[in-house]
Amino acid sequence: MRRITFYTTRSGGRPIEDFLDSLPDKAARKIAWVLRTVGQLERVPTQYIKKLVNTDGIWEVRVDVGRDAYRLLGFFDGGETIVLTNSFQKKTQKTPPGEIRLAEQRKADYLKRSKKDG
Repeated sequence: MRRITFYTTRSGGRPIEDFLDSLPDKAARKIAWVLRTVGQLERVPTQYIKKLVNTDGIWEVRVDVGRDAYRLLGFFDGGETIVLTNSFQKKTQKTPPGEIRLAEQRKADYLKRSKKDG
């Protein structure tokens, strides 16, 4: 079973939670269901999670609600923990490069701070 956690900024902000709170109930419920599925299934279909190529180990959780597509980006911390760093409503075929850069920056920040705490 995988553990899914949300990135927290240095100032205590929780960008994933803020994003989820801003969504319509139906979308938030579907995202919660997909996150539970990703956490529970041993082999998760690429319909729900996929490694992004040409990134620093960034993965994309994929959620479609009707015609709307939502993406949550993050990385694996060890083998069984996924840290979700940022999220957005997808409006184009490609994942926006700025979102990938943000995920990579937050990954570096998370790993740097977790080393200090460890």
